[in-house]
Amino acid sequence: MRQQPVLEVRGIRKEFPGVVALDGVDFRLFPGEVHALMGENGAGKSTLIKVLTGVYQSDGGEVELAGEQVRVTGPLQAQQIGISTVYQEVNLCPNLSVAENIFIGREPRRFGLIDWSAMRRRAAELVRGIDLDIDVNAPLNSYSIAVQQLVAIVRAVDVSAKVLILDEPTSSLDRDEVRQLFTVMRRLRDQGVAILFVSHFLDQIYEICDRMTVLRNGRLEGEYLTSELNQVELVSRMIGSELAGLDQLGGGKRRERTAPTGKAFLQADRLTRRGAVEPYDLDIRPGEVVGLAGLLGSGRTEAARLLFGADQNDGGTVRIEGEVAALRTPRDAIARGIAFCSENRKTEGLVGELTVRENIVLALQAARGWTRPLSRTAQDAYALKWIRALDIRPGNPEALVRNLSGGNQQKVLLARWLITDPKLLILDEPTRGIDIGAKAEIQKLVANLAEDGMAVLFISAELEEVLRLSHRVGVLRDHRMVAQLDNDGALTPERIMATIASGAHA
Repeated sequence: MRQQPVLEVRGIRKEFPGVVALDGVDFRLFPGEVHALMGENGAGKSTLIKVLTGVYQSDGGEVELAGEQVRVTGPLQAQQIGISTVYQEVNLCPNLSVAENIFIGREPRRFGLIDWSAMRRRAAELVRGIDLDIDVNAPLNSYSIAVQQLVAIVRAVDVSAKVLILDEPTSSLDRDEVRQLFTVMRRLRDQGVAILFVSHFLDQIYEICDRMTVLRNGRLEGEYLTSELNQVELVSRMIGSELAGLDQLGGGKRRERTAPTGKAFLQADRLTRRGAVEPYDLDIRPGEVVGLAGLLGSGRTEAARLLFGADQNDGGTVRIEGEVAALRTPRDAIARGIAFCSENRKTEGLVGELTVRENIVLALQAARGWTRPLSRTAQDAYALKWIRALDIRPGNPEALVRNLSGGNQQKVLLARWLITDPKLLILDEPTRGIDIGAKAEIQKLVANLAEDGMAVLFISAELEEVLRLSHRVGVLRDHRMVAQLDNDGALTPERIMATIASGAHA
């Protein structure tokens, strides 16, 4: 007898003002499988998850759970009927203990009072069940993000989850932490839990997932066995076009990068900020892409922020076009032709309550000063120009930027700075958390900007991405610039990792 889906949706439709986010989508999830949900940013992945968990109410279609039609009215009801979600950003209480977080809202009671002994004992059993060796009495925030996510998974499964949705759970984890998470996922799969896994890391999809569903432009493109669809074919289905030589998938060759010559646009000499980054030297020429590589917390972002005046240096100097420049504030940097796209686009970049148009013109208006407001006609012209140039979707300048997908939000942030015609563009993790199609577009844009003469400082945790774009790579470790390596065709991720590990040239 053929196995029946534990979760099945048919003809799901969801509309927002001016946008059809889901258009008749079908989806099936079987017990005891890890199933990937794939698609570009804006394809409808997040919307489908929010419909399944009751955050959004669908405008059409039906949902069946264990063969019975259900209407999910909210996240609490979704949890009660067996659909649990663990998000990229752990949604627990860090100041409470591990045990309290696992049982919050459903604590075991005795004589009307919380039975603390029973709660701790049961919590210890649950974490041991996934081979997690931690003290359940310790505060959650005393453990790493990876452990916190595993605690969130323990809680989700203990709520009797038939379906476990993991939305970008690996984006902040290192390799060993990902391996630990995958061990837990396989164990849950073998116990019959159906797992829906969302990730932008294709290698992880192919390592852990049994099947995948691909969405494109809010519609179902197809459902596939992972073993029957290779990575290039997957990307073709995601973006709707045939691709050749996709080096971002690791199967192609990087272009050899010939560094431009000439005078530096920016020179940092012994630039430092106490407790953030030790004294470092760096120069960037027009038309040059300089990459910064290093582990999380190595000082990459801190080094970049000093060049934009976002943080104040304690020592050293910055020269721009040969002249000493006092970059006391971001406005000083903008006036000298420097733009900075923060890694945290939601809190340090975009203003979610403003429209796409308002976000795009924000930096230009700030540079002009609020006493010289841009006319609405000029704002519309700028917005439409960059919406078309960067293919921002939806192409509605009056859409609230918070309603856009991550990749399109990143494009809006890029448009904001490109409109100022900068001479140096600092990009801090510009492709983190966005899909492979948007990532390729942004990488191509960076290469084109450099070819047109713009200097670029490019920060990324993905070493292949840094090597693909950079002429030189600055390597940081423990808040110190330990090496600057020419990307001469012989530079490899392994050599960069060896440099990071040794703290010296490798």
